Amino acid sequence: MRALVQRVTQALVTVQDKRVGEIGPGLCVFVGVTHEDTQEDADRLADKIWTMRIMDDADAVMNLSVADTTGEVLVVSQFTLYGDTRKGRRPSWVAAARPEQAEPLIERVVERLIEHGATVATGQFRADMQVALVNDGPVTVTIEV
Repeated sequence: MRALVQRVTQALVTVQDKRVGEIGPGLCVFVGVTHEDTQEDADRLADKIWTMRIMDDADAVMNLSVADTTGEVLVVSQFTLYGDTRKGRRPSWVAAARPEQAEPLIERVVERLIEHGATVATGQFRADMQVALVNDGPVTVTIEV
């Protein structure tokens, strides 16, 4: 699994002009799934998101995790994280898992974050989503498990 994590002051997802997910300060996490990924990978990814120290402390040093601060996470499925751009001008999506495999694993990431105590908002799987966010810092980190 692969995630692109952005520290945000706010983020929201709309589908057909309807807000389906929204958070204030926290993390906006785009999650991609590949063929070999398992539920254990989803758990490890969620654990890493929850404990990764990229939130500022009182001295504006990245010493805190989202668990230590707002607890807010927006999770958005993003198969394009597995786009292969090494050849040609059009990315190949061969490494991205089919929706039938990816959706339960992304749902598991959400469940695990909730088990940790996160307030989780989500996008809508298989929908044409518009994501608006204000990147704080900017801080953007990739995670691969």
